[in-house]
Amino acid sequence: MNEPTSSPSPALPPVLAGPLLRRVETTRLVFWLVGSEALTLRLQLDVDGEPERVRALSDDECTRIRVGTSAWLHLIDVTFDEPLPHDRPIRYDLRLLGHAAEPGIAQWAPHLLHEGERMPLFVIRPRFDNLLHGSCRKPHHASADGLVCVDRLLDEARQAPEQWPAALLMTGDQIYADDVAGPMLVAIHALIRRLGLYGECLEGALVADSAELLAHPATYYRREQLLPAFKASEALRERFFGGAEKPVFTTANAHNHLVTLSEVLAMYLLVWSPVPWQLIDPVAPSLEDELAQRYAREAEQIDAFRRTLPRAARALAHVPTLMIFDDHDITDDWNLSARWEETAYGHPFSRRIIGNALAAYLLCQGWGNQPEAFTTVLAPLQRLLNSARDGALDCQAQNDAVDALLAFANWGYVLPGEPALVVLDTRTRRWRSERNLSRPSGLMDWEALTDFQHALLDHHSAVIVSPAPMFGVKLIETVQRVFSWLGYSLLVDAENWMAHRGAAQVMLNIFRHTRTPGNYVILSGDVHYSFAYEIRIRGRRSRPQLWQITSSGVKNEFPRRLLDIFDRLNRWLYSPRSPLNWLTKRRRVKVQPWLPNRSSAGERLWNAAGIGHVRLDAEGRPALVEQINADGSPPVQFRAQV
Repeated sequence: MNEPTSSPSPALPPVLAGPLLRRVETTRLVFWLVGSEALTLRLQLDVDGEPERVRALSDDECTRIRVGTSAWLHLIDVTFDEPLPHDRPIRYDLRLLGHAAEPGIAQWAPHLLHEGERMPLFVIRPRFDNLLHGSCRKPHHASADGLVCVDRLLDEARQAPEQWPAALLMTGDQIYADDVAGPMLVAIHALIRRLGLYGECLEGALVADSAELLAHPATYYRREQLLPAFKASEALRERFFGGAEKPVFTTANAHNHLVTLSEVLAMYLLVWSPVPWQLIDPVAPSLEDELAQRYAREAEQIDAFRRTLPRAARALAHVPTLMIFDDHDITDDWNLSARWEETAYGHPFSRRIIGNALAAYLLCQGWGNQPEAFTTVLAPLQRLLNSARDGALDCQAQNDAVDALLAFANWGYVLPGEPALVVLDTRTRRWRSERNLSRPSGLMDWEALTDFQHALLDHHSAVIVSPAPMFGVKLIETVQRVFSWLGYSLLVDAENWMAHRGAAQVMLNIFRHTRTPGNYVILSGDVHYSFAYEIRIRGRRSRPQLWQITSSGVKNEFPRRLLDIFDRLNRWLYSPRSPLNWLTKRRRVKVQPWLPNRSSAGERLWNAAGIGHVRLDAEGRPALVEQINADGSPPVQFRAQV
């Protein structure tokens, strides 16, 4: 097991990460913060022309969860009797009581302040009519970080609070637990040791516990040798693989797949805050020449990521950020098919790996979306973390916590308002194929889709967050369908709404319902390119309008030449007047692409890392759709064809 230090190191700063601003309402604020000790905090709010609001946070308002010898999560949820104002800058501070001079954010995290400011600030908007969104933030991708775009936009909006975004919607793959650079994994292990993050036993694995995992020769770049495998028994698999053992996890990049809870928690700290990087001095492991060269290339990319982390952290401290998972937050192809689920959850080691990533998601992402929804499932996690003895978690308590997480079915959420904001869980409540367990599952089952429809009833307009686009590129979906029919759905990541007939039909019927909104805006990510479609439902008298707006990735891109080919072929084969449209499940809808204003030859897809920006009019219709490019080039706007 990991050897804990006897006491917190005096060199550790009191705050390691955060604050992340999660929810803001006129009578409620939600923050996420990690300290090297259990902190006693005082919240200070300043609004120009109003008396200062100051309150020491009670234990009910600040839940402290110890995750290591020198690491404590602080989940802060504060309510107010007197409402805060709309559309005005609200400066805030979190002062550390019991420390000399009671330092505030300006002292313990000066990188979170814009030039000339003495505190971070936020603005409460009355409507979700100005939104930032994006997905897929891969630290070792060569592109720049789209969160820096958010920081730049907020810096410019400080003098015009009415221009402040209502929220940043992070629509999936905020971390890549399954695709980790070698230097990042080395940093993760250095941080685990520095903070004394808890170790754990590993049932059904080739290594007995997390200490053996870290010491194993295959722990860097060869973890696929340690990950669980199963004996292929399906006829199609046997035909091609001769019944050989196949990995449970289907990602091609599993060489450094995260395994333990402490690894995933350390990853969150390293992708959201520059402070943990200052506490460690990672040393490259001994590697053969080819892997050493790969490590050096990845180290350059990670160093570039680190250099802009202060600005990314500053963005997350200033704008309310709402999140939902997608597959890479847990593992590639997560719950893609009933066969995948049967295999992955039937093996104790793969079940633990998935459970650990889901536990870290709850603690670092999910809770801040809607804290009251997680009371029951947070309790077994707290019992688990309280079970730590000699630096290691109790094995049975960890299995119990994983069971509770896998049984939980309330990851999606709805924020009331106009337009309503409906964030969908498209991962854990899937419509499984009964005829062929290897066929892709629908992204939501009948019950989940019924809940979705109920959330939409009687709203004039709605913003829907679906991690995968509801209306994607038809050619790519057709390719995925052909590969799925041949039995290779895992190979082509066949996760789209149209891949499952039942789920697709119910989803379209929801949009046709007479009591669901007239205007829908669907925000998505996942695919590593950006596009915008205007969609009309055929056969409904009132003709609801939908807009599919996709922004991806925050720090990721599609292979450029391949996307150019797909874009061109899709325009030829599936133009709005093409008869091929009637052979798809979308024959009851009319899809009109909006074109990027910087396209040179009619391209519909935009391939550049960055962040999406959408403004809605009073009716909930898009007035501005743009992709703010992380490389600093001018934003690209998507516009309806005239």
